[in-house]
Amino acid sequence: MWLDRLSGQSTPSDSPAPRRLNPLAPNTTARPAYGPRTSSLGLSSRANLSTTSLNSPRLPNASSLRQQLSPPADVADPLIVLQDILENRPKSVNIALNDHDGSTYAQKPPHLADDVDFEGLSLQAFADTSNHDETTESVQASTQTAEEFENGKEKFEDLHKSILACDDVLRSVQTSLTSFQQDLGAVSAEIETLQSRSTAMNTRLENRRVVEKLLGPAVEEISVSPAVVTTIVEGQIDYSWIKALDDLDKRSRVVDKGSQKTSAMSDVQPLLDDLTNKAVERIRDFFVSHIKALRSPNINAQIIQQQSFIRFKDLYSFLARHHSVLAEEIGRAYINTMRWYYLCNFSRYKHSLERIPIFAVDKNDAIGADPTVQRASASKASQPSHDALSIGRRMDVLRRPTLSALPSHTVEDNKQTQYLETPFLHFNLALIDNATAEYSFLAHFFSPAVGFQTISRHFSAIFSPVFALGHAFTKSLVDDSDDCLGILLCVRLNQRFAFELQRRKIPVADGYINGTNMLLWPRFQLAMDVHAESVKRATSLASGRGAVSALGLSITSDAAAKQSTAPHVLTQRFGQLLQGILTLSQDGGDDEPVGNSLNRLRGEVETLLAKIGKGFGSAGERKRDRFLANNYSLILAIVGDTKGKLAAEVRDHLEGLRDSVGGS
Repeated sequence: MWLDRLSGQSTPSDSPAPRRLNPLAPNTTARPAYGPRTSSLGLSSRANLSTTSLNSPRLPNASSLRQQLSPPADVADPLIVLQDILENRPKSVNIALNDHDGSTYAQKPPHLADDVDFEGLSLQAFADTSNHDETTESVQASTQTAEEFENGKEKFEDLHKSILACDDVLRSVQTSLTSFQQDLGAVSAEIETLQSRSTAMNTRLENRRVVEKLLGPAVEEISVSPAVVTTIVEGQIDYSWIKALDDLDKRSRVVDKGSQKTSAMSDVQPLLDDLTNKAVERIRDFFVSHIKALRSPNINAQIIQQQSFIRFKDLYSFLARHHSVLAEEIGRAYINTMRWYYLCNFSRYKHSLERIPIFAVDKNDAIGADPTVQRASASKASQPSHDALSIGRRMDVLRRPTLSALPSHTVEDNKQTQYLETPFLHFNLALIDNATAEYSFLAHFFSPAVGFQTISRHFSAIFSPVFALGHAFTKSLVDDSDDCLGILLCVRLNQRFAFELQRRKIPVADGYINGTNMLLWPRFQLAMDVHAESVKRATSLASGRGAVSALGLSITSDAAAKQSTAPHVLTQRFGQLLQGILTLSQDGGDDEPVGNSLNRLRGEVETLLAKIGKGFGSAGERKRDRFLANNYSLILAIVGDTKGKLAAEVRDHLEGLRDSVGGS
């Protein structure tokens, strides 16, 4: 169509495309921009087509052209076609005019002018005029550009030099980058190798973790660290050595109890056996050295027991598990050493107690004995005077809340005369305290390696000589003594020791306590029999002429005796002895022989008083009753403050006797 010949104009190939005025746009100096697919070269290739399509000469204006030329009959009027195009196509659609080869060389502008002033020129002339103006502008621009280039030639030369320098720098950079690329390639290859190795190592590590999770506990149970080996072989025996020994023992038990012997167990078994034998050897030497230390003079065995044996009792348990024969030998060595230790120390303590002066109480101190004979006794000439029948302050040994044995040097320095209960008290206090300490040590040290029966046998083996020594000492104290109060005090002390042993839970000393009771009770009965026999002899003497003087009455004739209703001196002595026995029997049991012995003595005294009362004759019956009432009242006055079941029975009986003779 003819619009194709209006879309562009040819331009020189060595200059930029000239600016063209769009004939369809409004008359303005602004040059519209080409579309993205518009090319000036496409327009120049079609330049001849615009001249061949319109063969008519250039007319002055468009109106004359319409008047002179008439289109052929088979060709539509171009204006009509143009009008039809402008009216029917939407403004937003760009008109692309294509050449015969299909390339786009023109594009419809986005806005079309409503009215174009052709200035009386034809379309070709108007288009040529527009192309001429654009060519002129291009030539002017080229001329101006050449001048500016000439003016800035030096600048361009400097720029050219700079570009050449930049090219050199870029070449060196390119060389460096090429080398770097090669190095980077090598590094990349190494990284890939390392990555593959890392992946393989991670896989192996994960597999190892899985295996370690499965086998780790089993390996840990039988493996022995070098630190444990060094400690057991060369280390000092202390807390860390015990920990290493416990670790070794745990590994040994795992290997010994293994149902299936693995190769690892077979490999570690010789090492465990060697370490166990070395540990047994060192434990043996350790205990032997400390057992020898117990035989040193003036040594405190309890300190060694606490610091060297109790602290390391796990060593003996280990020894009993791995070498029972050697453990028994160590136990026997300890037992023999401690038996010697206690026997020697208690023998020295017994000798120290035997040096304490003891009040001698024999048959001459009985109730019915002659006072003149008591004063003339040679065994009592050097001792201070005392009242063997009065309890007095002797009860203090039972009233003290806590008792402690005197040391040997204190006992040896004490020259004050004492009653027999004093050495008995201190010896047995020391024995009970040491027995408690030793039994507690044996129970802590030997268990659980040995049972309770074995520990009891060990204790008996250690203390049997000491118990025999204690029984011998007690027998030496009471065999030659008729001190009823002293012997009964020893009985009460022995009962207190029994209660204390029960509180401390030391049952192995019950045999000693029972043996001591078997020594004391018969001797107490014999002493009571001495008093009863003395009263019985006094009763037999009361029938003769010398009965009054023999009984210690402070009168010189039978007539004076018949006239006196005062209490007899023997009644006073019996009341003192009775009060002491009842005081010591406040908590006594019904099965004790105290009641029987006391009833016999009381019967003899009543017989004596009744026989003396007969001396008043038939005419002195009132005096006789008064005499008996006075004697019974005196006894009641002496024992009136005593407590206990036996004391109540005695008071009731005496009150009945007193009331029977008219006393009040």
